[in-house]
Amino acid sequence: MNAAAHIRSRHLGTEVATGKSEKPIRTAIVEDDPALRKMIVSLLQADSNYAVVAEFAEGKPAIEAVQYLALDIILIDIGLPDISGIDVIGRVKMLCPECSTMVITTFGDEKTVTAALEAGADGYLLKGNALDELKRDIHALRDGGSPLSPMVARKLLNRLQNKTIGEETDPGSETSLTRREHEILEMIAKGFSYAETSKICGISPATVHSHLKRIYRKLEVHSKTEAVYEARRRSLIH
Repeated sequence: MNAAAHIRSRHLGTEVATGKSEKPIRTAIVEDDPALRKMIVSLLQADSNYAVVAEFAEGKPAIEAVQYLALDIILIDIGLPDISGIDVIGRVKMLCPECSTMVITTFGDEKTVTAALEAGADGYLLKGNALDELKRDIHALRDGGSPLSPMVARKLLNRLQNKTIGEETDPGSETSLTRREHEILEMIAKGFSYAETSKICGISPATVHSHLKRIYRKLEVHSKTEAVYEARRRSLIH
């Protein structure tokens, strides 16, 4: 047995023994603050569960490169020097629909948060305490979650509650989900990730994401958390 074959045999044996075969989470960062960008890169590179494959100080170079990077997750600031991070999110979702996008920014106003979520952001963190749990949030995002800073989550909840109070018609009377959409939303509500949902339903994660986007439009929401809340309020799911 040559050396290469010996190394491969040991590697395969480790996978069988531990049950672990997950690849590092391929991550890119779009952040114009060099100090913060360096901090994030250092944090992730110190952990073998992550692979930082690219970093950008502006949005346009990120858009040009994203389709060639085979990314799992891209972290995006909103206030970039060349274009808005919201535009970057939209373009990334078009070019790389299976790549999850998470905002890390100082902008926490409802208008910006809503615009980012509508563009396709899967998570939204405010700078300051974002780095404290960044690795946990990236894992949650990879597993189909939607990490939100507490302040952002509160604003979204208030928005939903105000919407509920202002409604005078019977909720959900004109809302109709297909059988597949209902099935996917039920699974997401029970805590299944995109990957788990796609495996059970026999469809790709990208197809799960497409169904969720249609659900968002029907329920007039912008995230999974809002969708589950609204669907339960309308008695569409239990």
